[in-house]
Amino acid sequence: MDFLKKLFQRKPRVEKIDVTKRFDLIGRVGSGSMSKVWRARDTKSGRIVGLKLLDKEKTLKFEGRFDPRLKKPSEGEIALSLKHPHIVQTYEYGWALTGEMFLVMEFIEGLGMSYLVDVQNEQMQTHRLTYLIQLGEALQYFHERNFIHRDLCPRNILVSEENQVKLIDFGLAVPNTPPFQAPGNRTGTANYMAPELVRRQKTDQRIDLFSYAVTAYEMYARTYPWEAGQTLEAVVKHINSPPTNLKQHRPEIDDQVARTIMRGLEKSPADRWQSAKEMVAEFRAARTRLQPAFKEDE
Repeated sequence: MDFLKKLFQRKPRVEKIDVTKRFDLIGRVGSGSMSKVWRARDTKSGRIVGLKLLDKEKTLKFEGRFDPRLKKPSEGEIALSLKHPHIVQTYEYGWALTGEMFLVMEFIEGLGMSYLVDVQNEQMQTHRLTYLIQLGEALQYFHERNFIHRDLCPRNILVSEENQVKLIDFGLAVPNTPPFQAPGNRTGTANYMAPELVRRQKTDQRIDLFSYAVTAYEMYARTYPWEAGQTLEAVVKHINSPPTNLKQHRPEIDDQVARTIMRGLEKSPADRWQSAKEMVAEFRAARTRLQPAFKEDE
């Protein structure tokens, strides 16, 4: 809690810079619902970085959902505080002359998890369980910092050329405290939203565990646990139906892995895993049994 107090007490930086002078923009490498990401050269340090520019209007609209008295930490504040091998490192954040927040991050050479889910190539089949463990370790760390990610999905996961998972994008993240758990803030990616989030009920870190389970399901099955819905209305229809058993898509999947994923998809938060640590322990135990020769540095 002391950590959150320090974030809340931090004063915003007021100095603005011309990002087109500070950075050589090499090319667009991605975009989200509230941002654009560039591969850029930082003229100050000389290194190649990922430069994220937040959409000012969309960011203000999201921040406006919260009472200003709550002093919600910004994406820059949250990202800068995270130091974990499976979370993208943020070096700096600030404001452009246009009033947009920017984040300077490590640039990851690699592939998006969405791509690997789609192609299901040898890389995915060989390393899938290790990817799940790395992602779970990142989520466990994030939760131990007392945050809720709120948008865990393959789109927000990168895999480096060294086969290291990197969790990205903390634009929807909030502190895991009662004021931010209150009903009503329905944000995230529709097909990965936990039922209590869709229904605008009280939420906590277990919504991330649901999203983690949906992501894990998709990594094996290349489809969602239910018929995909592109709108919240479509998602509301299927959250009342039980998920398709993962073994119907992948009969050969290990029983322990399948059970772990399916428990994460339980409709009631009380019936799910209660922590990322618990889920990761199950995946790790399965890997030890299935891949006894595995070494942590592989």
